[in-house]
Formats: sequence, C-alpha cells, structure tokens
Amino acid sequence: MESLKELYRIGYGPSSSHTMGPRSAMERFCSRNPGIKTFEAELYGSLAATGKGHLTDRALREAAAGAGAKVEIAWFPETFKPFHPNALTLKALGEDGSVTDEETYYSVGGGRIVTEDSHEASSDVYPKEKCGSFAKLLAYCEEEGLQVWEVVLEVEGQGIMDYMKDVWETMKAAISRGLNNEGVLPGGLKLQRKAAQYYAKARDFKGTFAGNALPLAYALAVSEENAGGGQIVTAPTCGSCGILPAVLYYLATDNEVAEIRILRALLTAGMIGNIVKENGSISGAEVGCQGEVGVACAMAGGAAAQLLGGTIHQVEYAAEMGLEHHLGLTCDPMKGLVQIPCIERNAMAAMRALDHALYALMGDGRHKVSFDAAVEVMMETGQALPSLYRETSMGGLALIK
Repeated sequence: MESLKELYRIGYGPSSSHTMGPRSAMERFCSRNPGIKTFEAELYGSLAATGKGHLTDRALREAAAGAGAKVEIAWFPETFKPFHPNALTLKALGEDGSVTDEETYYSVGGGRIVTEDSHEASSDVYPKEKCGSFAKLLAYCEEEGLQVWEVVLEVEGQGIMDYMKDVWETMKAAISRGLNNEGVLPGGLKLQRKAAQYYAKARDFKGTFAGNALPLAYALAVSEENAGGGQIVTAPTCGSCGILPAVLYYLATDNEVAEIRILRALLTAGMIGNIVKENGSISGAEVGCQGEVGVACAMAGGAAAQLLGGTIHQVEYAAEMGLEHHLGLTCDPMKGLVQIPCIERNAMAAMRALDHALYALMGDGRHKVSFDAAVEVMMETGQALPSLYRETSMGGLALIK
C-alpha cells in the first residue's frame, strides 16, 4: 500500500477522478513535453460521460494553460478501455500537426493517475505481511500491542503527522467556509447551499437532535464547498469528502477531543481507506458509490470508534458496517454533477458513521462478517452493477428531469 499522502490529497473539487486526476495527468504530460503548444485529449467511458458536469474540460485547459499551451478535447462516452472506465489519451502535436508523443492515463479514484505499465509499480511503503489486509493488521497489532495509528507511525515515521496537520487544517477550513457560504451551486441544477441554514437550526437543538444535526451540517458544508470547486481533502474521494471531516470536527468540538487524538484518528481512518484502495476500489466509475461514500463511512466509523475509546476490534467492526450497509449503492449523479444525490449522501453517511461507532462500542467487537470479506463483496457487487449505474449518467437518478 502507498503512503497515506496518496489517499489524503489536498486539492480542488468537484471530483477526484474527473477533476483532480485529469488535471494531474495533463500536468504530467506537459512536463514531459516542454515547448509543445498544442495537445489533444481524448476522454473515454465514464470520464467522458460525466466529464463536463465534473469540470474535466476546465481542469485540462487550466493545466495546459499553465504550461503555455492549449488542448483540444474529444469525448467518447460509449468507448470503454478494458483497464479502467476512467481513461484519457493525451497527445502532443508538433508544429506540422503530427503526433510527437502519446500516453493513455487512467484516473482510478481519489485523484490518482496511473498508466497500464506503471499500475503495478506503485510506490508501496506498507509491507503486505503487516498491512495487506485488515486481518493481518489486527494480528500484527495484537502481537505488538499496538493501535492502528501506531502502525502508520512505525511505517511512515513522525513526518506523516505534519502532513496530517495540513489535512486537518484544510478540512476545518472547508467546514468554516461551507458554513458561511450561501447561494446557488454552479452547474445547472440550481441547487441552493443548505449548510449555513442547517447549522443555524442545529445550534438551537438540544439533546439527541443536536447530536445528529451538527455533524449533518458539517458534512453539508464540506460537500457544498467541493461541489463549488473549493479546496478539500480526498477522504477517500472528492465526492465523499464531507463525511470524515464532519465526524471528526463534531467529536473535536462537541466532545472536546484534543487535536493530537484527531490526527491519530486520521491515521486510523487512512489505513482503513488504504486497505480498501489496495484490495478493492474507491472509484465510483468502477464499483459505484459504495466505493466512495461507503468507504468514507467506514473510515469515519472506525475513526470515531477509536476516539470514543474502542479497541482495535471495535474499530474494525465499525469500519466493516460502513461497507456492509452501503453495499450496492449506485453512482448516478444528476447531470453528472457532484450534487444530487452526493451532497445528501455525505450528510447521511456522517450520521451513520457515528451510529456504527456506537453500535460497535456496545459490544466487544466480535461479529460474523469481517472487514476484508466486506471489501470482497463490495467488489463483486460493484462489478455486477450494470455500467449505467456506475457514473455514466445513463441510468437511475441521472435520468430524472
């Protein structure tokens, strides 16, 4: 598995796979072709089907402009490359219009870009014998008497905590902006921002309602910022970026949890997401929204269980429920925008993550379905979903006028 820096990417929305990933690919291709003034970009499959709603074209043009070039874009939504549904081929053109260089990139989720040749040669830092699955991670923790977050420090060193501070500050800033921004989100759905209004009401609630309403408002704040192209952290994706910050911010403020414990919880959540990324998928185009909102809910549930005093087995149980109870969730956003149903899903999953943590803490952590088994079933379910329910805008809610 790669460093948590690869999972938690700080960038701009609205989509990690459709905005952040293509921008990264364009920047990488421009840097290897200095002096080229004209590029071509061919977008395939899901990347083409919902690319305009996700501002893929804008990301490519901005990246090319940063290198003093322009890019011509062609869309092929019905052509799917076998390696991954999110594919783009970039071409460098000489002065005579001939192709001087060409590369196909795949945006595999969470802002990560790979080629077929480089996919297997990823920069793994976590040894598989310790962290190749949640079962191996638990066994190692038990053997050494460690918490999950301590394994991250053991592998990545104390330097990862500095990055987690940047991650946490970015998350908090997104919540702050989102709670104060108002108006209509861009994209054509004319969807009003709701976080400010919901937060104002949530502060007046007492008891149980307050406990539910506040994290809901925080999740809306970050998700709306993402939909508006604001700066967020992939956790594990842009489309699911509101869940983990909402849960952690709620526990930090309402339960007065110290920042150092929040940073450790980010490490634990990162390991949960990393295991899914390694053995499953966090790409909505590949497995549906269960790979985005479902994984984010698992990360937040596990982090919350740790912060509330849970054992490593209760952390695993809370995370497993995040996957299990989102199995089969489709990715069919209206107009290809990360707005409906994405924003509401973030809010609901944040509340559900807290429920999962509570449920896990009520028992001793023993349960029938393991986290690793849930990852396997998530992949099977995602691959069995018809492609029109995997970020193509060809089915489900995407067809509602």
